[in-house]
Amino acid sequence: MADKNQIHDGDSFSDDQRQITLVDDQGNEELFEILFTFDSEDYGKSYVLLYPAGAKTDEEIEIQAFSFTPDEDGFATSGDLYPIEDDDEWDMVEEVLNTFMADNED
Repeated sequence: MADKNQIHDGDSFSDDQRQITLVDDQGNEELFEILFTFDSEDYGKSYVLLYPAGAKTDEEIEIQAFSFTPDEDGFATSGDLYPIEDDDEWDMVEEVLNTFMADNED
């Protein structure tokens, strides 16, 4: 399925496009770095995978994934993020993440 997805590595973004601030239900803000974004032909959506800003490369981190509507430049730095609620959609996102991680280990 990864061949039907176009991945945009976070390293190719400018500094102001690499970070997103998420606000939780209590109004708390947390800064995240964009790992990568990708578009899925199968689901007709764009996705962004995030990790906490300042995370060390040698520590285990929790990666969060959302679908999003790209801004006029095609990025996820503004606008709404949407939760992924479908199990098949989650499986696809995990497959893309695993492919991305395997490709970056080489």
